[in-house]
Amino acid sequence: MIKDYVRKDGYRISRLIKGGWHLAGGHGTINEQEALADMAAFVAAGIHTFDCADIYTGVEALIGRFRRHYTSLAEQVQIHTKYVPDLDRLATITPIDVQRSIDRSLDRLGCERLDLVQFHWWDYAVPGYVEVALVLDRLRQQGKIARVGVTNFDTERLTQIVEAGVQVSAHQLQYSLLDDRPAHAMLQFCARHDIAVLCYGTVAGGFLSDRWLGLPPPEGPLDNRSLVKYRLIIDEFGGWAAFQSLLTVLRAVADRHGVDVATVATGAILHRQNVAAAIVGATSRRHLPAHLKLSCLCLTPADVAEIASVTAQRLGPIGDVYTLERDRNGPHGRIMKYDLGDSTEKKY
Repeated sequence: MIKDYVRKDGYRISRLIKGGWHLAGGHGTINEQEALADMAAFVAAGIHTFDCADIYTGVEALIGRFRRHYTSLAEQVQIHTKYVPDLDRLATITPIDVQRSIDRSLDRLGCERLDLVQFHWWDYAVPGYVEVALVLDRLRQQGKIARVGVTNFDTERLTQIVEAGVQVSAHQLQYSLLDDRPAHAMLQFCARHDIAVLCYGTVAGGFLSDRWLGLPPPEGPLDNRSLVKYRLIIDEFGGWAAFQSLLTVLRAVADRHGVDVATVATGAILHRQNVAAAIVGATSRRHLPAHLKLSCLCLTPADVAEIASVTAQRLGPIGDVYTLERDRNGPHGRIMKYDLGDSTEKKY
């Protein structure tokens, strides 16, 4: 079993969190019964925290069905969801809109209270994110939400939210050996304010794996938007040759520990100070045995130094958390979908 992370307030989560984005479509057909059985297998293996969102089509409802079908296991699960208002509605959001969205998530998940709601705001030029965070905090005080979190905020705006008096418990952000933007300032800020850092993208959509070692750059369209996203991060890091150098080092470290490259890539981030958990985007239990090897992976100082010898040569990505992605005219921003809040519920 992988050791849990426990906040100072007693909130306990698994250090590996089962992600739900891959269940929302775009990564192959999802069989509901298999998906529910996969969730049960993850919980039984000690990965008892699930991540989802109001914009992950059908995923909150799917987890709700898991809770009904596996009642004994459901009692062990913490569910982290998100509140992500559409870009074109940011300027007109009201407290009633926020409450309706939270009530919708409660209904889909079949919960009386949401364990954690992670809040995202697409455009800082549109005022209102502090006010919405305060609404969420009031819903926390009323008992509909146990904890308020954020996702993909930069340090300046998260500071504004904290200084407004919002009790922020967690920040979900992208952090990997390819993308070290959180290390510039965010990790230190979160440590000072007891904000748990939850990392996605630790294997860069699958690029940080044995599958890509020794291969030339992919040509033609990539299989899904996730791969497009992380291929851009590879370019920012220094390009395909630099990426291959990193994979080569990770393979050498993996050989010494009897694991795969992806396990080392995630383990290296979990090894970082102030990181509470990593989110694994699993569509099935196929990779569960590899995930569980993280429980006995202990990187040595020599391992860490060898990895750092490559990552220290990075060219980027530069800036604060999610800054590149907020430029809707740039390559990172152009691939985003900004209006998923009203997506029709997917039926499995």
